[in-house]
Amino acid sequence: MRAVPVIALTGYLGAGKTTLLNHVLRAPDARIGVVINDFGELNVDAALVTGQVDEPASIAGGCICCLPDDGALDVALEKLADPKLNLDAIIVEASGLADPVAISRIIRFSGVDNVRPGGIVDVIDAAMHFDTVDRGGSAPARYGAASLVVVNKLDRIPGDGRGAALERIEARVRERNPDAHIVGAVGGRIDPALLYDSAGAGEPVGQLSFRELLIEDQHHHVHADSVTVTGSGGVDPGALVDLLEQRPAGVYRLKGTVAVRYRARTRGYVVNVVGTSIHVSTADRAPAVNGLVAIGTSFDTDEVRAQMANALRPAEGAVSAAGLRRLQRYRQLSI
Repeated sequence: MRAVPVIALTGYLGAGKTTLLNHVLRAPDARIGVVINDFGELNVDAALVTGQVDEPASIAGGCICCLPDDGALDVALEKLADPKLNLDAIIVEASGLADPVAISRIIRFSGVDNVRPGGIVDVIDAAMHFDTVDRGGSAPARYGAASLVVVNKLDRIPGDGRGAALERIEARVRERNPDAHIVGAVGGRIDPALLYDSAGAGEPVGQLSFRELLIEDQHHHVHADSVTVTGSGGVDPGALVDLLEQRPAGVYRLKGTVAVRYRARTRGYVVNVVGTSIHVSTADRAPAVNGLVAIGTSFDTDEVRAQMANALRPAEGAVSAAGLRRLQRYRQLSI
């Protein structure tokens, strides 16, 4: 069964996470499950909840990271992970007071089958961030949990000050998290392709990448980039894990199905990488054609393609047992 990514959507009160959620839910053909603390407190678009959101689940307790240890989140996730729903993703929208570090742990150690971590998206109010969240001193611990940081409400900063604001926020995030993927946004408009795969390919949506905001026209919108590489034959597990552990610059997600060779056997694996989170599961059979897809923003397409092609190169000669052990370790951690 396909593991459904569980994406935590966090952000301080007023940062725009519900706006971002409503925007993502409008993606054509997307099937999204949503978990929120209280439908009455969060302004999720009612038409979207009754239309595109499948089986929304409400959790009592006020703050997901403060829930009593009664499995409330697991109950909601188990309901939404039902294969009959065939969801593309489950988004957990946390209270503004929720701790991203705690939410990350709750999702990672969930006992629900058929789900996998889909990343921690932390939404930042570009205009008010340093008055509300980061007031100086040590960088907030919340930066360390985020896989994707969305610097929102850039339209509230004069055009000539946006680059400096983004540089300041990035510098603070990097103090805690050198691996976070950072994008800028207006009105929470990020490309849903950064978060999940959907059955349909709708109209592209606007997004300001961090690099474009710094060096290009401040009003230019870019979209998530993707590169697909295919190959055949059993690959070296060590080379594959090297790619998963060391994503090319600018790549946020990696996914695919790959045949891995060890001695006389070839076995298929399904891999999904979101930020630094690596999920590996065994496929029913080794694929006839290997395929990997990289998704991110502002990356060097040729360089990314070359690194992926190197990982998919058919193994020659003896394959190291150490590489297979590394791959199997991620498979065990992903169960």
